[in-house]
Amino acid sequence: MLKVVLNKDKEIVNKIKKGLKENNGFCPCSLIQTEDTKCMCKEFREQKTEGLCHCGLYKKINIK
Repeated sequence: MLKVVLNKDKEIVNKIKKGLKENNGFCPCSLIQTEDTKCMCKEFREQKTEGLCHCGLYKKINIK
């Protein structure tokens, strides 16, 4: 089972949150603004493995 957590790196979190605010909630790493790139992006929501989202704000971890 996977759990979503915020990145532990506060500098990255602050930078991405600022970008999200400036982009009306769209991923600051994406050039396209669609519902699929709205944070938490579709790509990350559908990710079935551990790892970071594209911009590094969130991380999926395996919990047992």
